[in-house]
Amino acid sequence: MESSTEAIFKQNYQLHLKHLKLKGLQPKTIEAYSRAIRRIGDRFYHQIDSLTEHQLTDYFTELVASHSWSTVKLDLYGLQFYYAHVLRKPWVAPGLIKPPKSQRLPDIVTVAEVQRIFAATHVLSYRVFFFTLYSLGLRLGEGLRLQVGDIDAPRGRVHIRDAKGNKDRFVPLPQATHQLLRRFWLVHRNPVLLFPNRHGGLNGAASATTPLDRGGVQVTLHKVIAACGLKKRSRLTA
Repeated sequence: MESSTEAIFKQNYQLHLKHLKLKGLQPKTIEAYSRAIRRIGDRFYHQIDSLTEHQLTDYFTELVASHSWSTVKLDLYGLQFYYAHVLRKPWVAPGLIKPPKSQRLPDIVTVAEVQRIFAATHVLSYRVFFFTLYSLGLRLGEGLRLQVGDIDAPRGRVHIRDAKGNKDRFVPLPQATHQLLRRFWLVHRNPVLLFPNRHGGLNGAASATTPLDRGGVQVTLHKVIAACGLKKRSRLTA
């Protein structure tokens, strides 16, 4: 039988989800912040509405020992969001965590290496996608979200939506990329998506409502890079 504590936790958890969506956060961020509440809820038997600084110190000390700093930061931000928007309480442990500053930069891929990657990619949709990412300097998610209407050929630019920090930006559109995308669109003719998924084959691409599968793109690129004998960590996989 569900206790009153569990019932309150579930109610507040649902409210947490609503606030996350209302603030316009990305789906990955929503999942990370909600997972943080589930994790700390399990740790403290769903009694998380009045945690002390000592309890938080113990919890995050355990988390640092068992998870990456990325996970620790997301759990911290998720819990802070919960206190601010669900409980309407001030955060009780400011300055508790200070992750080490580190940044891994992607290895520089030469023009010759990129050409080898393109040549070794035999599936047309992936080859065009990899070329587009490289020529426009996009992250993987930004490329997957590209739509036909984002290509502004008269102004020679591409509208990148929901980029890092939920911000939009414009990037230059090289003529070679524009011509390649035009030829590729004539193959699938999807009215919305530049890179429709491949689940229904070529016949289903025109009516697809979702883009290429992120995991499939990453797996394919890793295989192509391995087949080329490259060991660099490309930005294309990020």
